[in-house]
Formats: sequence, structure tokens, C-alpha cells
Amino acid sequence: MAASSFTASTIPHPYPFATTTKSFHLNPLSCSFPRNPTPLSSLHLRASPTTISATAASTPTTSIQIEDSRASGTPSKALPFRVGHGFDLHRLEPGYPLIIGGINIPHDRGCEAHSDGDVLLHCVVDAILGALGLPDIGQIFPDSDPKWKGCASSVFIHESVRLMHEAGYEIGNLDATLILQRPKLSPHKDTIKANLSALLGVDPSVVNIKAKTHEKVDSLGENRSIAAHTVVLLMKK
Repeated sequence: MAASSFTASTIPHPYPFATTTKSFHLNPLSCSFPRNPTPLSSLHLRASPTTISATAASTPTTSIQIEDSRASGTPSKALPFRVGHGFDLHRLEPGYPLIIGGINIPHDRGCEAHSDGDVLLHCVVDAILGALGLPDIGQIFPDSDPKWKGCASSVFIHESVRLMHEAGYEIGNLDATLILQRPKLSPHKDTIKANLSALLGVDPSVVNIKAKTHEKVDSLGENRSIAAHTVVLLMKK
């Protein structure tokens, strides 16, 4: 049977391409690479449109063009919005007050912590810092520093809000979920929401507080700990 042949027309790649500064050819059959290539962590791989012609006797080759990002000094653009997620968990022990969102909640045990152990405010601080791309609360307010011993977590909130405004952002909305088996937070949610909104300097309509049990599973469900998740949207002023 006669050898068959085909020619593929130019196939445009679905992504944009640019002229690059470094290139090499790979043979997919031999998988040979150039010696001492530039580290991949500093490179952007970009493919270019290619016209492929092949016969039964030919060896296909693939061309990969590489742009060295270290040569670019373009700064990152200011984002119109940023999203941050915060998480915190504390052990519950007798002899401590249970403070949530700056509100003292009646209970037979509270959060063991270096500061006042406010799981919600700690979580909100981490969400704001995360959205700003800053270190977490444990790095900015380390528990190894005695000046934070027993400190009200509202201090941490005020500092995170200051950093947020300094960066040119404001809160678009905030959604928090508290996870604990006891006590029931339904009677306290409105008070917690109002106080958190005041600490953040925002309208209560942009703050949402939810509470869930852990169905008696693990330390949360056994009333030995309390946890919180927070997602915050920051908008450019």
C-alpha cells in the first residue's frame, strides 16, 4: 500500500501570544532538553501558531517559546476588589469567659487563648489581612508578645481596618459562620452583628452572621471547642 501523507493547515491557539526572548525545540520522541535551562519558576510558557506538515517517515517536533519574566519590570495593577478567607478555632475550658464578636455570651466555659479568645473577631481579622495579602494575625499579633496578653480583640480589628483603609479599600460585604454545639447563638446573633458592624465601621446590612452546630461530632460537637469561618470582599475606594 502506498504511504499516505497529510498536511494540517495553520491552527490558531486559543490564547494570546507574544514575541519571546528565549526558545528551544523539543523532540517529543526523545524528550531531550537543553542543558542548564532557565528555572521554570521564573518563566512563562507560551505557544505560538504552527504549521504542521507530516508524512509517515517524518518525525514531528514541538516548538515552545519561553519568555523570561525577570526582564519585565511592570508592577502589578491595583485590583478593583479583593477576597479574603479567615478561619479560627479555640479550645473551650471552664473558668474563661465566652466572648464572640465582642459580646460576652453566658456559658459554663470559654476560649482558652493568649488574648480574650474572641474566635469571630480573630477570624474576621485574618480574612481582612488575607484579602490584603498581608501576614496572618499570629504573625502581626504573636502570642509570644506579653503586651497582647488578655488584650481585647477589638484592638486587632481596629488595626486591620486601618491597614485596609491605608491600602485604599473598604468592606463590600462580610459573611461569617460560627460553629459550636453550645450555647445556642440565635438569641445573640443580632447583638453580635451590630457590634461587629460598629467595630468595622460599616452598615449592618453588609455583615452576615450564621451559626451551626457540629452534630455532636469531634471536639466541636462535644462542646470542647469553637470555630469560625469568614469570607470578606474588599472594594477599591
